[in-house]
Amino acid sequence: MTDASSALLHLPPGSPLWLGLAATLALILHIGGGSLGLVSGTAALTFRKGGRWHRRAGNVFFVSMLTMSAVAAIVAPFTARPSNMVGGMFTFYLVATAWATVRRKEGEVGVFEVGAFLLGLGAIAGGAALIGLAAGNPTRILGGQPVQALYVVVAVMALAAALDLNMILRGGVSGAQRIARHLWRMCLGLFIATSSFFLGQQQVFPASVRGSPILLVLAVAPLAVMIFWLVRVRFTNRFKPTGGGSIREPTFLRRRAC
Repeated sequence: MTDASSALLHLPPGSPLWLGLAATLALILHIGGGSLGLVSGTAALTFRKGGRWHRRAGNVFFVSMLTMSAVAAIVAPFTARPSNMVGGMFTFYLVATAWATVRRKEGEVGVFEVGAFLLGLGAIAGGAALIGLAAGNPTRILGGQPVQALYVVVAVMALAAALDLNMILRGGVSGAQRIARHLWRMCLGLFIATSSFFLGQQQVFPASVRGSPILLVLAVAPLAVMIFWLVRVRFTNRFKPTGGGSIREPTFLRRRAC
């Protein structure tokens, strides 16, 4: 988002009281969930992995991000930014599947994973439809979003869905792959929140800060953390099988906590 007002529900004069209250509630839930998600997500990255506060912050992040993204996906078609529907669905999907990854036992899949895969396909279809609408516009812009941004989002969603399908066909994930799946999906979900706030809502910051590299650094910080942890998980000995064939997982996965 680049302009907060375009993402709000603008009700026509004479709208029923209940509709105004519903729009206000949606706004509170969206802003409150997003704000809490930023704080709790940052806290989860900061606290010692596997510690009590890390798990608590992760659970708060899970609930707040699901709330924020669900509201965005439901409300977006009625605003000036319909593309936020796809972003909301994708964020919901990322956080939900990341959480489910550490709740499932190793090498196990179920109805949830299949449903999440179908949700991912739905988000891809929605993104493709929006690309078609934007491509038909001479400016190739839809609701303030250039079509190139939609291409990137749909491509990442397609990659995530392909990985889901591979996991389902294999009967689940385990070891370092399971850890990596949890990490990159949580961090990417946090990145969507940080980029939407620090880059898309710059009007809430002092004029001297708007457009500065500081906001850009804060927005992409979750991606840097994601890359660091993925390299550590996939290319170091810490998460490789031990002599007995088992893998040394961090405490937060052994306890089945997010």
